[in-house]
Amino acid sequence: MKVIVGLGNPGKQYEMTRHNVGFWAIDKLAQDWNITLSTGKFKGLIGEGRIGTEKVLLVKPMTYMNLSGECVGPLLNFYKLDAEEDLLVIYDDLDLPCGKIRLRTKGSSGGHNGMKSLIAHLGTEEFKRIKVGIDRPAPGRKVVDHVLTTFSPEELADVQDAVNRSVEASKAWMEISFLRVMNQFN
Repeated sequence: MKVIVGLGNPGKQYEMTRHNVGFWAIDKLAQDWNITLSTGKFKGLIGEGRIGTEKVLLVKPMTYMNLSGECVGPLLNFYKLDAEEDLLVIYDDLDLPCGKIRLRTKGSSGGHNGMKSLIAHLGTEEFKRIKVGIDRPAPGRKVVDHVLTTFSPEELADVQDAVNRSVEASKAWMEISFLRVMNQFN
């Protein structure tokens, strides 16, 4: 079984914010694969499907970003899954320009509170990830304010393209090794 998690914040007021691009990717995957997300016992919206011979879980933690690990850690433990082998996380990254994605097999949180929570609950930094660029805030603007704003119309097209590429990379991972996916999408 493979688990694809998109990070974000629940609630209508956060739906289109920079911090929610991970949720956008999960919503697109659910639509493309015809998987229904519903409230689960792991503090998240979870949908289960089968892609070829592989079972997949799509997950949107409903814990708010900073507590994402409270959803994902127990879920992986329940299914006895290995974070390094079976988990892919899609989330926003300030250090990438809007419209760019970067795939990695491991790494630190980079100051991202959702990733800090995941790493703490999983006990490892070694899990696959797709970072979607949301750009840095303008000088003098706080990071917390930046991530909770919406994109300008110019940025939105680039970010939607990046989310679509992250979705295509996720789909590719269902069929080929993540190393090959990285070579194709990085």
